[in-house]
Amino acid sequence: MIRRYQLSAAMQAFVAETEAHPLEGPTLDAQRENYERMAAAFAPPVPPGLLVRDLHPEGLVELRLYHPEGAPPAAGWPTVFYIHGGGWVLGNARTHDMICIPLAVELGALVVALSYRLAPEHPYPAALNDCLNVWRWLQKDGLGEPVDKQRIAVAGDSGGGNLAAALCLALRASGEPLPKAQALIYPALGDTDSPSHTRCADAPLMTSAAVGEYLAAYLPSPGDRRDPLALPLLAEDFDGLPPAFIGVAEFDPLCDDGGLYRDRLRGAGVPVDYFPGPGLVHGCLRGRDVPEVVDLRNALIASLRRTL
Repeated sequence: MIRRYQLSAAMQAFVAETEAHPLEGPTLDAQRENYERMAAAFAPPVPPGLLVRDLHPEGLVELRLYHPEGAPPAAGWPTVFYIHGGGWVLGNARTHDMICIPLAVELGALVVALSYRLAPEHPYPAALNDCLNVWRWLQKDGLGEPVDKQRIAVAGDSGGGNLAAALCLALRASGEPLPKAQALIYPALGDTDSPSHTRCADAPLMTSAAVGEYLAAYLPSPGDRRDPLALPLLAEDFDGLPPAFIGVAEFDPLCDDGGLYRDRLRGAGVPVDYFPGPGLVHGCLRGRDVPEVVDLRNALIASLRRTL
């Protein structure tokens, strides 16, 4: 399978290392624990000059704050609100150090990650509501830090990319302040009918069958499959949404989701930085020493630096 997808030696090694941490388990709780252990195995060390701490504000879900040391800029900290991937079923605020640490360090920004409620126990719209509640809390200075309200971006990968896009759509509909930018990394934005779901059906680390299972857990009601806040590609109007970075993985059933969303945004006049992800697989942001992944990470950070 790996040979058919023409992965570089470094990417093959990353896939093998990931597969050495299988997610299978007798219960969903066991699978979530395995996912967290896998994420910890790929997490970079916290560098000097960065503080990482976990918070649980009253009435909200658990958060993880990545805080550069030193004085904030005069207008307050630029901030990235990060929404983790894991198919809406796995992951939490602690599982994405591999991208939240570089964002905080390279951007000199606060990064706030959250543990939204997970499916299938909490199907749509629970996760989106949690994201909206934390966003509104940030807007009301709940963090207790000098945050520059004009420089808050939302970012997410996979299912978190879905939630980041849906957050922007929901905020626009309610007339609330929008993020300065949205960054979507191999996002899940539609159903399973795009060509890449066939072309990459058995891709490494994410198959079309697995995508279908995650969608079924998050969207158990048939009516949810018609809601653009559940599947943002269904939106009819993309006007006025924040500038976007969209990075996809070439060998991923979700590849076309990002490309289609790029086209919809650009058609509405929304600026989009697009990274086509040559040689990448789903979940590759964990790969610290893979040149193709470094290119993706650098493109993401460069795009956010321009907008923030």
